[in-house]
Amino acid sequence: MNARAPAVRQGHPRPRLAVSSCLLGAPVRYNGGHSRDRFLTDRLSRHVDWVPVCPEMEIGLGAPRPTLRLLTDGRLVTKDGTADHTAAMTGLADGRIPLLEGLDGYVLKSRSPSCGLLGLPRYASGRPGERTDGQPVDRRGRGLFAALVRDALPDLPAEEDGRLNDPMLREHFVERVFAQARLREFFAGGWRPGDLVEFHGRHKMQLLAHAPDAYRETGRIVARAGAREPAELEADYRRAFTAALAVRGGRGRHANALQHVLGFVSDRLDPARRHDILVAIESYRLGQAPLSVPIALLRHHAEGEEFGYLSQQTYLDPFPADLLLRHHL
Repeated sequence: MNARAPAVRQGHPRPRLAVSSCLLGAPVRYNGGHSRDRFLTDRLSRHVDWVPVCPEMEIGLGAPRPTLRLLTDGRLVTKDGTADHTAAMTGLADGRIPLLEGLDGYVLKSRSPSCGLLGLPRYASGRPGERTDGQPVDRRGRGLFAALVRDALPDLPAEEDGRLNDPMLREHFVERVFAQARLREFFAGGWRPGDLVEFHGRHKMQLLAHAPDAYRETGRIVARAGAREPAELEADYRRAFTAALAVRGGRGRHANALQHVLGFVSDRLDPARRHDILVAIESYRLGQAPLSVPIALLRHHAEGEEFGYLSQQTYLDPFPADLLLRHHL
């Protein structure tokens, strides 16, 4: 580790994301309309490659089409009970899942009986052909296609469009997919154990900010990198890395990571500048300032002092700045 190495900013990868087609503006909803999401189409689209998916169209239902409902026995049927699409949707998922394995994330349409992730209404199971009118039994359902994908690919970062309106959930999801893209690109190359050590070194502070235990676990995996079979090493590191980033870091964990970053530059700073950064970190920890404030100060000093190790830390630059994340309280 050379503290005086030139600052070399790593470019951002281009994540490959599956997405419900209607969120990109395709008129494929049950009513023939769309649910275009402006964040996805106007901002995120500049930096990612989309793989549009509409399960209901892909099983031949067309748009507009009859309303579908989830039943408590797991079936997906039309509201009037005349058609059961469970087998067709299951077959589609079986064919689609292998094509989703190499992606970096998935944005799904909320409240869809095919694609919704959380809180969907489920209706009482009746005899075949029976209508599903009346009130739902509960709201604990998950869209049939989404459930099959999540069961098969539990490590794939996935989120609903509605939840992405929450600035913290949006930031976490975007951070995860860019991290997954870096991981995918790294293992797709001709890597060696020493390369994994360098990759891990760039992600240390980011991992620490999310899950300190997983940060230590990934460190132990990398410490034995030269003594393990590549396939086994890759599988273990992928698992631990993905699990760490799946944890949403709170203010306390971020403040701890920021303090670690400050430790690398502290002895180069005069008391006034060190105090300014400490105040910014504490203001963030207390919810009085966004994370972008201490991050900007630390990036400025890391690059100004030519700390190559710090300037390459993904924690300071996890995704493109024009996505306008990390600015919320």
